[in-house]
This record gives sequence, structure tokens and C-alpha cells, in this order.
Amino acid sequence: MTAGAVRRYDPERRQRIIDAAIRVVGAKGISGLSHRTVAAEADVPLGSTTYHFATLDDLLVAALRQANEGFAETVAASPALADPEADLAGALAALLGEFLGADRGRAELEYELYLAALRRPALRPVAAEWCESVAEALAERTDPVTARALVAVMDGISLQVLLTDGRYDGAYAREVLDRVLRPAADPTGDRGPAGGERSAAATGGAERPVGSRQD
Repeated sequence: MTAGAVRRYDPERRQRIIDAAIRVVGAKGISGLSHRTVAAEADVPLGSTTYHFATLDDLLVAALRQANEGFAETVAASPALADPEADLAGALAALLGEFLGADRGRAELEYELYLAALRRPALRPVAAEWCESVAEALAERTDPVTARALVAVMDGISLQVLLTDGRYDGAYAREVLDRVLRPAADPTGDRGPAGGERSAAATGGAERPVGSRQD
């Protein structure tokens, strides 16, 4: 082998392949992804993509994991999680607005990778990782069940906006998130604490479950 034929060591090649895969999906969709299209986009030999990622599922797992990191890290870094007096619903609605509004194409790309898990079981653990990582961050301000409910609401609102080409309504998102954090009002119209129940003092003695009839 001649000196010119020796391959230059490229420690960044794997990352460049992942970045290229994300660009290919953004431009052509999942159906346009192949080892060949990614190799061309990354400007690497075809053998490099199959060396680092034996199957397309392997490549999609890496791409989805990288795409997921952005929003999860943003949520975890929110000052509202560290401040018990902060408006968590408002902070999450604002973060969601930034995610859906700052770069709509990027949001669409991330959800295309996310929804690919419907047909590709190998991606499902990575999709679950995203839900769990965001829920764990939110559990710093609330309980684990409520944290998972908040993730479900944000996920659902994002899908509605992206799939219907709708406009993100921050006020609506904040109201829904706030209802999850502080469940529906009791029959008198007063909201109880985060657990959804009014105190015994507020009910004049024994506590009543929310929604029960008054005697």
C-alpha cells in the first residue's frame, strides 16, 4: 500500500456521519436515508458508514438520540426547575414556543425521527429515553406521575401543531400545563393545592374528593 493510499485517521468521522444522517432526513425524509446517501452527504467512503453503523437502524438510533438531546437539556437547564416559586407552567410553555417557533424545520425533523419508532422497534428505547429524561428533570419540581403527564401534554401539543401546520398558542399551552400541575377546580370554583384536594379547613371538616356532590 502506498503512502497516498493510507487512510488519514479521522476521529470525527462517526460524528460527521450522524450529522449527515440528520441532514438527509431533514431534506428527504426517512425514506431517503441510506448508507449511500449519508456517505455522499458526509463526504466519506461508503465503507465508513457501514463500519460505524452496520444497519440503518443503528444509524437512526444515533441520529434520534442526538436530536433528542437538545430539548431535554433545555428543559433540565430551565431556572424554573430550581425555583419553587417560579411559574413552571409558563416556563414550559415558553420553552415549547421556542422549540416550535425558532426553527420549525428542526422540530419537524426531530419528530420525524421520533415517530419512526412506530415502524422501527429498535428506536423505541431511544424514544422512551427522551420521555424519561424530560420527566426526571421535571420531577425536581413535582412528583413523578405529574412529571410524566407534563411530558405527555407537551408531546401532544407539539404533534398537533406540527401535524396540522397550526399556530402554537402559548396561552393555551400554559393553561393546559397549569391544569396538570394544579388539577381541576372543585364545585365551588376554588382550586386546591397541587395534589388536587382541598384541606379539611377549606371544606369545613372532612375532606371531599374533587368533583363530589355537596350534602
